[in-house]
Amino acid sequence: MAEIQSPLPGTFYHQASPGEPPFKAKGDAVAVGDTIGLIEVMKTFIEIKAEAAGTFADYKIEDAAPVSAGQVLAELDG
Repeated sequence: MAEIQSPLPGTFYHQASPGEPPFKAKGDAVAVGDTIGLIEVMKTFIEIKAEAAGTFADYKIEDAAPVSAGQVLAELDG
């Protein structure tokens, strides 16, 4: 199981904007470089990209929740 961690503190979002589908759903294929979420820091949005390939297991953080650097955002099954 691979973990996707937050590179910085901020607010984590599962989708690009309210009402949009999440970037990934359980069972989706994930390739290296796929966007799995966004972190907002001072009105700037940073894409969080997968550094490993696999199958999306689940988000570990609720949508629009505050996160710390190094916190696990999502998990991938190998």
